[in-house]
Amino acid sequence: MDTLLILTILIVFFALAFDFINGFHDTANSIATSVSTKALKPRHAIILAAVMNFVGAMTFTGVAKTITKDIVDPFTLPNGSYVILAALIAAIAWNLITWYYGIPSSSSHALIGSIAGAAIAAAGFGAIKWEGFLKIVQALIISPLLAFAVGFLVYSIFKVIFKNNNLAKTNKKFRMMQIATAALQSYTHGTNDAQKAMGIITMALITNGYATTTDIQLWVQVSCALAMGLGTSVGGWKIIKTVGGKIMKIRPVNGVAADLTGASVIFGATAMGVPVSTTHVISSSILGVGSAHRVKGVKWGTAQRMIITWFITLPISATIAGVTYIIINFLF
Repeated sequence: MDTLLILTILIVFFALAFDFINGFHDTANSIATSVSTKALKPRHAIILAAVMNFVGAMTFTGVAKTITKDIVDPFTLPNGSYVILAALIAAIAWNLITWYYGIPSSSSHALIGSIAGAAIAAAGFGAIKWEGFLKIVQALIISPLLAFAVGFLVYSIFKVIFKNNNLAKTNKKFRMMQIATAALQSYTHGTNDAQKAMGIITMALITNGYATTTDIQLWVQVSCALAMGLGTSVGGWKIIKTVGGKIMKIRPVNGVAADLTGASVIFGATAMGVPVSTTHVISSSILGVGSAHRVKGVKWGTAQRMIITWFITLPISATIAGVTYIIINFLF
């Protein structure tokens, strides 16, 4: 069998594995609030998230095209197959490490850092398309800050509107609303996160001569959507506990405010074709809502641990990818 074909098959396999792991790694983000408030039973929440992730993944391709062409040039990247394979292995490794320890780190940071690290190991810093790369990094930095601010604002508005309402009745109504907001957030998660693997596969197809444009082929879109949906169906209970309970005590009204905030910021990024970290956005939404509710009620120690992980993911994943590229290049 042709070596390029073998490498392409390996890349597709690892890309779908990344999407599958991303599904169970990030499931927690979209359903943690609804599970923690008992608006949805865990099994029902995961089924809902899996279905909506799949639907979301089939809806857009703009983020996939950004991943394909804005970090490196797939048409000129030397040893492109090795670079992409190394990036996927590194991103998967970091995702599994953080999942094992229950840390809500960013799959997006891991993948983007890994692509950059492997490309630099292959061809130096000149291999990076800095304008596109910095645009992506800016979106990764701005989106959680925006989510925090919007979450604070949304919950502050809720406090004014519902200040005279009966607490028990209000909680019951918001618990029902959480089913819809969890579905919405799962949908937006699919519109952004599943596309990253689509972009990687398309990059590999171009590098190895199996595609001539950055258009996302239908089989790529369907297979990535399925992988994300199946991964979501497995669930990520350790991270659900962190996002759903260790940041703050979440009530239904907090959950709705956080879900609406997260969904709006993620969907806004998808509409602009930029990848963002759903983990960062949703966790920051909860932090913003918690700060508006009661600053002392937020467990800032957990938030600090999460923020440190966010910052170290890019350089660590880039380093792992660079070392992995060197090993792959040596072996082949």
